Amino acid sequence: MDVIVTNLQGAPVDVGFVRDVLQRALRLQGYREPPDVGVALVDDSYIRALNREYRGGDYATDVLAFPIDSTNEPPAPPRAAGAAQMRAVEPMLGDIVISVQRAREQARQFKHPLRREVALLAIHGLLHLLGYDDETESAASVMWARQKELLKTILGETAPASAPREDLRPRAAVRPRPRSGQDAVRGLRR
Repeated sequence: MDVIVTNLQGAPVDVGFVRDVLQRALRLQGYREPPDVGVALVDDSYIRALNREYRGGDYATDVLAFPIDSTNEPPAPPRAAGAAQMRAVEPMLGDIVISVQRAREQARQFKHPLRREVALLAIHGLLHLLGYDDETESAASVMWARQKELLKTILGETAPASAPREDLRPRAAVRPRPRSGQDAVRGLRR
């Protein structure tokens, strides 16, 4: 199983960083092997079109999540070898779409590195795929607390003064994996 990140916008992005953040978050959520998650890194016009089509909002947002399972029940991570006949295949959670353009603006606004903002948005989208909700104040409180906890565990409390790379440009060794002819974002064509 894999976290597949596709850069669909113009700026170079370290897709390995986004993949690593999500894989670590999934492990912290109880998954030994990460289930399939697709991530598309896009610009504001792309996410605005998706937001208009799927959520009815004619504006660019920072992150959208498209769960594969329409029952709105989060898949339970496998915990014990004998528990409920362990599935041979982990679940496919869905797709996350992040506007790198919006992330860049928010990173400037909140005065933290772009990498931290993208990690926060990736974790936020993942939590939506796992069934967390932020539509009510009480649900948002639970979701944001978990989001903050995951971000702190994965990246640390705050960005150090000598922040390790504030940009998302890929390192020389990082190469995005091809999607083998699949749509870059599976769930968006449903």
